[in-house]
Amino acid sequence: MTGKDLLQALSGGRGVSGYESDLVPLLTKAFEPLVDQVKEDKLGNLVMLRRGSGSEPRKRIMLAAHMDEIGLVVTGYEPGGFLRFSNIGGIDERVLLAQTVVVHGKKDLVGVIGAKPPHIQEPGEQDKSVKIKDLFIDVGLDDETLKELVAIGDMATLAQAPIGLLNDRYAGKALDDRAGVVVMYLCLEILAKLSHTADVYAVATVQEEVGVRGATVSTYGIVPDIGIALDVGHGDIPGVPAYDTLPLGKGPGICIGPQVHPKIYDRLLELAKKWGIPYGIEPATRPGGTDAYAIQITQHGIPTALISLPLRYMHTPVETLEWSDLEAAARLLAMFICSIDSEFVEGLQCF
Repeated sequence: MTGKDLLQALSGGRGVSGYESDLVPLLTKAFEPLVDQVKEDKLGNLVMLRRGSGSEPRKRIMLAAHMDEIGLVVTGYEPGGFLRFSNIGGIDERVLLAQTVVVHGKKDLVGVIGAKPPHIQEPGEQDKSVKIKDLFIDVGLDDETLKELVAIGDMATLAQAPIGLLNDRYAGKALDDRAGVVVMYLCLEILAKLSHTADVYAVATVQEEVGVRGATVSTYGIVPDIGIALDVGHGDIPGVPAYDTLPLGKGPGICIGPQVHPKIYDRLLELAKKWGIPYGIEPATRPGGTDAYAIQITQHGIPTALISLPLRYMHTPVETLEWSDLEAAARLLAMFICSIDSEFVEGLQCF
């Protein structure tokens, strides 16, 4: 399986926060040739270990990218065969109207999200976006059949297949952050041809979109010497200042802020320059919102970094990125891992 194949399979797969297990067989099959051990912890994180060549006890580097996606949950029934629903994770309500979805009941049911059409709206309604409480899912079934097949609490995902765009760009759902999982895959492919002394734990984490829960649990289980979270940053789009975005095709963003250890940041910049890897700088004033936050504050504290892939239209069904940024991020990670020795790790104990 190529990295591009994996990206498309992951984007098209289902795995709403807390219900990521359907992705595990796909990821296990893809990663097994590149690692020495694959295991799933009690919360559902998939932890993949590639052992280093150093003498034991080896230093531990943890890579984390979340595999969960934002989605919907059925909350009730309406007469006529309609489903009420709510969100899981920070979905953008404005993009839900007229979307096609898959309701994961006793069997998968394709449905559409509808609302009152403009012709029969009250005065003033047409000027406002439709709230999620006023939306419903129509799968084309009568009340009795619908209740037999769909239960309150069943998940629904947006039915958006990944799309190939020009200039090696891709659009689709759940690229936040399954693209980060693909970066770990590409990194391990590179490491298979190189030598590294540290053990590398590549973790596809769960439940990031509802409170970075998977990274919290997996970091406690690994207790790494260094943790690097892979996530997405806001890609460049019209109407948004350049200083708030990362341009597509110019490499990943290397984050600087209170969640990033300055010596790891400096090493990443040094290696990007040395190896001619394109990159951007992503200032972040708040540490929350990514797996980096959970990794950093685990136990006695973990020296942490955050690498962000430029992504347009975040938390919509058409998240868009450029393949070259994934390749650049993977190269940077691989070069960083190969550069790590005991002296560098010991130097992280003080600033």
